Amino acid sequence: MMIADPSKLLIELYPTEILRAKAPQTELTDEVRTVAERMVELMQMAEGIGLAAPQVGLSWRLFVAHVPHHEDDEPQEEGLAPSSCDAPQAFLNPEIIEYSKDLEPYEEGCLSLPGIRGDVRRPTSIIMRATLMDGSVKEFAATGLLARCWQHEIDHLDGVMILDKMTQISRLKNRAKIKSLEKSRKR
Repeated sequence: MMIADPSKLLIELYPTEILRAKAPQTELTDEVRTVAERMVELMQMAEGIGLAAPQVGLSWRLFVAHVPHHEDDEPQEEGLAPSSCDAPQAFLNPEIIEYSKDLEPYEEGCLSLPGIRGDVRRPTSIIMRATLMDGSVKEFAATGLLARCWQHEIDHLDGVMILDKMTQISRLKNRAKIKSLEKSRKR
């Protein structure tokens, strides 16, 4: 596993190679816990709701997320999966073990693709298994924006970006911005 200095971590921008690589299973260590804390800071500074380790240059199966409850959200019915979370969460070696069959389009952005937003169709609810920072392995259910966020971050762990999943219209709308990002990285 790569040794990381959390203070030097920055959000990588497309088309950095690590954003296209599948991250291997990752062992829970104190270093991973420290990096997760730094990733939460970076995510919050960038005003994002999720951040995956490849986005900070690390080939680890780790992501952080914080989808706070919004005053416009529907009240959560008891027994239903949450669509938001009260505090930042960190998940190691996550895997989606169940998807709903319905796909819903929703405009997504990405901290590694500044200024690019597009419609992505995703299942509206999922069940995910992951290791928490205390070492416990648990299953988590989510709906709405929280489920979408988790799917987006797990995609990053597999080298998949929203560019790969956007509707054709969204790709066309963003073509010039994507080319600009690609050109700026070649300099």
